[in-house]
Amino acid sequence: MAKGKKAVEITETVLRDAHQSLIATRMTTEQILPIVEKLDDIGYHSLEAWGGATFDACLRFLNEDPWERLRKIKDRAKKTPIQMLFRGQNILGYRHYADDIVEYFVQKSIANGVDILRIFDALNDVRNLECAIKACKKEKGHVQATVCYTTSEFHTNEKFVKMAKQLEEMGADSICIKDMAGLLKPLAAKELISTLKRELHVPLHLHTHDSTGNGVSTVLMAAEAGVDIVDLAIESMSSMTSQPSMNAVAEALRGTKRDTGLDFEELSELSRYYNRIRSVYAPFESDMKSPNTEIYKYEIPGGQYSNLLAQVTEMGSPEEFEAIKGLYKEANDLLGNIVKVTPTSKAVGDLAIFMYKNNLNKDNILTAGASLSYPDSVVSYFQGMMGQPYGGFPKKLQKIVLKDIEPLTERPGKLLPPEDLEGIKKHLIEKYHYEDKSEEVMAQKAISYALYPKVYEDYCEHFEMYNDVTRLESHVYFYGLRKGEETYLKIGEGKELLIKYLEQSDPDENGIRTLSFQVNGSIRTVKIQDHNLEIKTDRRLKADKNNPQHLGSSIPGTVDKVLVKEGDVVTKNMPLMTIEAMKMETTVVSTVNGTVDKIYVEAGDSVHQDDLLVSFHIKE
Repeated sequence: MAKGKKAVEITETVLRDAHQSLIATRMTTEQILPIVEKLDDIGYHSLEAWGGATFDACLRFLNEDPWERLRKIKDRAKKTPIQMLFRGQNILGYRHYADDIVEYFVQKSIANGVDILRIFDALNDVRNLECAIKACKKEKGHVQATVCYTTSEFHTNEKFVKMAKQLEEMGADSICIKDMAGLLKPLAAKELISTLKRELHVPLHLHTHDSTGNGVSTVLMAAEAGVDIVDLAIESMSSMTSQPSMNAVAEALRGTKRDTGLDFEELSELSRYYNRIRSVYAPFESDMKSPNTEIYKYEIPGGQYSNLLAQVTEMGSPEEFEAIKGLYKEANDLLGNIVKVTPTSKAVGDLAIFMYKNNLNKDNILTAGASLSYPDSVVSYFQGMMGQPYGGFPKKLQKIVLKDIEPLTERPGKLLPPEDLEGIKKHLIEKYHYEDKSEEVMAQKAISYALYPKVYEDYCEHFEMYNDVTRLESHVYFYGLRKGEETYLKIGEGKELLIKYLEQSDPDENGIRTLSFQVNGSIRTVKIQDHNLEIKTDRRLKADKNNPQHLGSSIPGTVDKVLVKEGDVVTKNMPLMTIEAMKMETTVVSTVNGTVDKIYVEAGDSVHQDDLLVSFHIKE
């Protein structure tokens, strides 16, 4: 060990990336909070607790307020800085946002408890980091500017070092090497970190994943090279698609000049806690049960792996995950061998699934895929709305995907109009009649809506129907009560309900069941519709692929918006409607010049692949 090297500092990722990577970001606040004070006492450099996919998952899957989660964590972590992952001009969404909302989000994040912002751009386009860096400096937050790591002919150590120095000049308080797919091999890490330590004057932080089994070795080589801080996960929530084991690294460095100083017994206690609760999330686990060096081939980021599997499973095709991994590699090559991290990783994943559903591959996509409507994320990428990739865009596929859309070269955020946040606040107040209309509360709601309009409205409607479900025990929220099982429900200070599920009746002629519960000793009943009794027959007409007057769906999903009406004049490539499936949005465009004859679907309808959406009268 080189003389004079100080202890390696540790960022604990269990509250964000570890559970994002292992269990598809499903950990509830109810199970996060009991252990936060213990985490705070360990002596970590920081707790990564927010950002990334947590914001979306809170609203979309857990029906939780992500802002409330942040405040509750901060209230319990008095000593340890709270860190978040911030997607630069993407904020926490899947597209670029205007500068004003980037600034607003940074301000509110810091005001609600974030101390360190890890700011990255999915394409390493430095222009897309400028706004967030300036906003963070203005709010006196810690700017951790990020270099995203991947391997290709375009991504070299020389370019990584150049970018890191540029970020330091822009005001970065620290630099992070973000290896989201676990592609940084041990000796490569030693070389890269050594070079960066010679060139930089600010602390250097390493983020990696253990998907290949080489994660601990990579971290140890980085420690040898002088890295200042590393991301690790507590043992029972580590490895595979998560971060390397904190316990393993702490023991490997114990007694050396880079000793982390973390206590063995305290780490073991934390590990036991997460080991106890992890079984609740078993259905969300990826199928990765051992290290997988195929990651070097497919390059699927750790945070995407479990979510991609969940997406494929929900499509009804879990057995095809192997095939989709192969298409993921092909999709990456077709897009130009790019850095894969949200939102670019989403574009790669969406394209892979799209290729699978439409029998496309790298050999036939330019012909068989020429007339299809591509997922919005893929269109956005080729349009330049995510920035500019190092190697440029593959021109032939770009033309097919964009059709009549003109690509951009400017910084996308510069071209976007300011968000109408006041209009959003007014819309939400009119629609949901909030009791608390204070500026701070409405600011958070407006930002949430601006990032995810449909998801946020679904969350609001769920709250109106069911109230605050975060009071439920996590296993009850996900799976409900079994017959004879009971749970405590806290409804106020010193007020608890003991609820026991007794039985359910047979359905009546309308499919209504009566459920019986015991609530603090009293019998209560409730009547509900059993939707599982409905006949799930697909009665929709199928599009005739040989009939140019027919337009069918290229993916299964739910119709989000219908943008035209019957009788409207349409032109080729004109948007007609949007379809959403598991966070993958596709804009359906006209394939002809003519008029709309009939529309066969409406907003909210479920559609299968090749279902007839629109028929046309074609202009001669």
